[in-house]
Amino acid sequence: MNLPEISTLFLDVGGVLLTNGWDRKARAKAADHFGLNLEQVNDRHHLNFDTYEQGKQSLDEYMKRVIFYEPRTFTPDTFRQFMLDQSQRLPHMIEFVTALKQRYKLKIAVVSNEGRELTLHRVQKFQLGDFVDFFIFSSFVHLRKPDPDIFRLALDIAQVPPEHVVYFDDRELFVSVAAGLGVHGIHHRGYESSRDAIAKLGLTLDDAAPVAAPP
Repeated sequence: MNLPEISTLFLDVGGVLLTNGWDRKARAKAADHFGLNLEQVNDRHHLNFDTYEQGKQSLDEYMKRVIFYEPRTFTPDTFRQFMLDQSQRLPHMIEFVTALKQRYKLKIAVVSNEGRELTLHRVQKFQLGDFVDFFIFSSFVHLRKPDPDIFRLALDIAQVPPEHVVYFDDRELFVSVAAGLGVHGIHHRGYESSRDAIAKLGLTLDDAAPVAAPP
């Protein structure tokens, strides 16, 4: 069987490289920690977060509309830091992607729905720029998955045909949108399944597992 020539990886961040930055679980944790009404938080979140992720609202504006629309016993700075602290690296994936890049001389791009302030924190804290060649974040380009134009933009910047690209995302819908443009999509469920999926496209490592993550 002739395997496709893969030169480029497109990666989601939340759910693939790192935990989601501000998802339902994080909001539930915040509601418990700060004594908030979770239903109200979620209602206001869903009315505002798409705008924040598209770069049309700052994190301060988001917090004002979702949390600080009434007096609180805690400060915006305290809540902002809590939000940032929810980001953690997921096991093995950064090391795996880095090893693939080094072995196959791959181009690495991030294509992710992320608000600007959370994005900057996550890129800097986890040193994503050490192995990512360019970033297509929704808040930078004012496009948001599942809009196929965000993938078209990534392809234009990468300057590679879609059949030479593999895209990892933990959301199956986004994988199918990318696949509709000719990109090889992998629905990420964890390190082992993604390692096995990309191996079928010919990208393997000698070791069974990548180097362990730093403490």
